[in-house]
Amino acid sequence: MSIAAGILLFFLTVIGMEAFAYAAHRWVMHGFGWFLHESHHRARHGNWELNDLYAAIFAVPSFVLLLGGLQLGWWPGFAWIGAGIAAYGAIYFGFHDVIVHQRIPTRYLPKSKYMKRIVQAHRLHHVVETKEGNVSFGFLVAPKPEDLKAELKRRSRAGVRAPVKPRAQKSQTAES
Repeated sequence: MSIAAGILLFFLTVIGMEAFAYAAHRWVMHGFGWFLHESHHRARHGNWELNDLYAAIFAVPSFVLLLGGLQLGWWPGFAWIGAGIAAYGAIYFGFHDVIVHQRIPTRYLPKSKYMKRIVQAHRLHHVVETKEGNVSFGFLVAPKPEDLKAELKRRSRAGVRAPVKPRAQKSQTAES
């Protein structure tokens, strides 16, 4: 396989992974896999949550394809596909865990329209604490935040978490 064909396959895999991630998020994580993903829609206690197991689960095909394509004599394209899956995982980690959820402290503030849009769309996804009623399941492609807000309103805000009162108000309310 030529380098050019491999690079094309790599980029097609990265792009295709967004469609796969959307489907997995919508129908697996918010479906039968909710038992793991639910932890991600709750306040995290500590550095890890059950949802982090999805990273290990989704790394397996990448690892197997890289191993087969590079070491086991399989079709060389499998290595490029495995690398594309791994690259998408790295992009996902940087966007989702570092930028949006700030699991690694950073001073990054989204400035471009694109980054603001996908960060806000993901945050709107997280205002719903339940398995159903969510919006915006993609990671790198997202609808306009105004459309997501309208959809949440149309759904009568079912499953949307109650606003958190600032600590000062909580203590005053408790004393009353």
